[in-house]
Amino acid sequence: MKIEINTQKIKEIKLGEEKYPKKLEHIYAKPQNLYVLGNEKLLDEKSIAIIGCRECTKSGALNAYKFGYELAERGICIISGFARGIDTYAHKGAIAARGKTIAVLGCGLDIVYPAENLELYKEILLFGGAIISEYPLGSKPEKIHFPNRNRLISGLSDGVLVVEAKKRSGTLITVDYALEQGRDVYAIPGDISNSNSYGTNELIKEGAIPVTEIEDFFM
Repeated sequence: MKIEINTQKIKEIKLGEEKYPKKLEHIYAKPQNLYVLGNEKLLDEKSIAIIGCRECTKSGALNAYKFGYELAERGICIISGFARGIDTYAHKGAIAARGKTIAVLGCGLDIVYPAENLELYKEILLFGGAIISEYPLGSKPEKIHFPNRNRLISGLSDGVLVVEAKKRSGTLITVDYALEQGRDVYAIPGDISNSNSYGTNELIKEGAIPVTEIEDFFM
């Protein structure tokens, strides 16, 4: 859904400029340009990315909201991809805690995708968060944009929490980027009979930090 925005409020940050996020200066395929609506200072703050299935379970939604809330309550910025499911609940949890959250889009800043997240888009900005993209205004949410933007979700974070992930999940692309970038990877263990827990359980077997409570992030 295309929306009208005040282009004067968009900050364009170019690679090499002093305000370019320090965390992105050292990742592979760093973006040449970033377009930012809202609080650009968040891009270098302590942050955790929360990611997972679009078709999430009820418990997955509750966990994304819970950890989004509790981490934001402790002053940690929540980063996610603004998609349906886990992303949406993570953003909402951070907002409910009156914390800060960053949405990384796979389209231009003037396009709300998915359209049902229009109110969430407004709330992120209203409560001091940021919405960012490497794609210029008018860029449609092309399929290829989403795996590409995942490197920014992990790159801007200090760690990545996987709430739910299927065996073959786009979520795991973000995990690969996180490992390549030297970020901590956390995962919530789940019911072995639930296909949405396959990816998180496998990640834990491979060395991801299991998370069942907020203190697990601060050990």
